[in-house]
Amino acid sequence: MIYTVTFNPAIDYVVHLDRLKPGDINRNVSEEFQFGGKGINVSNVLRNLGFETVALGFVAGFIGEGFEKGLAEMGLRTDLIHVKEGMTRINVKVKAEEETEINGIGPVITEEDMEELYGKLDAIGPDDVLVLSGSIPKCLAGDTYERIMARLDGRGIRIAVDATKDLLVNVLKYHPFLIKPNNHELGEIFGKVLKTDEEIAECAGKLQEMGGRNILVSMAGDGALLLDENGETHRIGCPKGKVVNSVGAGDSMVAGFLAGWLGTGDYGYALKLGTAAGSATAFSIGLAEKPLIDELLATL
Repeated sequence: MIYTVTFNPAIDYVVHLDRLKPGDINRNVSEEFQFGGKGINVSNVLRNLGFETVALGFVAGFIGEGFEKGLAEMGLRTDLIHVKEGMTRINVKVKAEEETEINGIGPVITEEDMEELYGKLDAIGPDDVLVLSGSIPKCLAGDTYERIMARLDGRGIRIAVDATKDLLVNVLKYHPFLIKPNNHELGEIFGKVLKTDEEIAECAGKLQEMGGRNILVSMAGDGALLLDENGETHRIGCPKGKVVNSVGAGDSMVAGFLAGWLGTGDYGYALKLGTAAGSATAFSIGLAEKPLIDELLATL
């Protein structure tokens, strides 16, 4: 089974305007609601690719109840924890001449809430997959990912981590199955701007020496580079298409990579499916759907 964890999920209220006029009344041309959060996005795309997941995380208040109901109606299996203080976020995404976002705060997660999550994580068994992605809310300790991975260490669970800077680097000692920085985040870790494939591969190799098993580096329109645990370097370009969405492409790449590897055990194919899934989301208003993923995959 694949499990995803989303600490601070949200309902995204996406509004489309011809033009945003600050200080004036603005009327939408169109609008949609999306149930989001990085782990939720991964679960969503994996479902579109035919893989069942269990989405773990925290929700609160009547918005949290609506969030959970919405995921169920979409066919996602969840095991969410309802916390007492605060409210699940509503994020406003304004798409006009430029993209503007107003993100909510989210609920307060207590130590008791975390103990409930640990209990659910303890039920994960060998050969299961756990996806940890995104930032940690301010109400939690900055070493939360480390605590989770230390607790699960040695149990044969394949853990994928999509995070930045210290949050990512500090878990490498627990040998995550997959980490997915983008090229800019990878450069920030080592204090440099990475301009060539050779520089990116060198820094990916350093992360592997620090404990990461498979290092997947996304490079937006330039494709991606994978340094797999067998020591092979894979490089792929990006399918052609018009980018209309910047939300969830990285999460979709993680989902596609996991689906590709779980389905075939082939890292080269996993990179292709991950790239197709990430691009399909970038070329869509919402998250990637299988028909477009398959269409783009055929071009790689």
